[in-house]
Amino acid sequence: MENCLFCKIAAKQIPSTVVHEDDDLMVFKDIHPAAPVHLLIIPKLHLSTLSDCKPEHAPLLGKMLALVPQLAEQHDIAVAYEADGTPTRGYKTLINSGPDGGQEVYHLHMHLYGGPRPWRGMRT
Repeated sequence: MENCLFCKIAAKQIPSTVVHEDDDLMVFKDIHPAAPVHLLIIPKLHLSTLSDCKPEHAPLLGKMLALVPQLAEQHDIAVAYEADGTPTRGYKTLINSGPDGGQEVYHLHMHLYGGPRPWRGMRT
């Protein structure tokens, strides 16, 4: 899509701080972070919303979700455990879809938030 901000980022026409890239996906830091770690995971294929996804997009969606634990580990927000098994740290994922879902950029993307309780008081 010629006017899509995230398509332009994926095409490297607009600079971003990329933390991961492969044939299908790009991950970059949000320019207005809502948490200490705030990454955006986008498919390079333009899909406007999650509602536009079809069964044939399932592998791409799975790849987006499967990448999250790796990113969380790299950014020191993965769930860890105390000696007694109590979980520590953690992260939140979010996909906004459509105007009532809070979507601002109409290119499917997943937010990955992390850090000490970044979602307290956060509008999602």
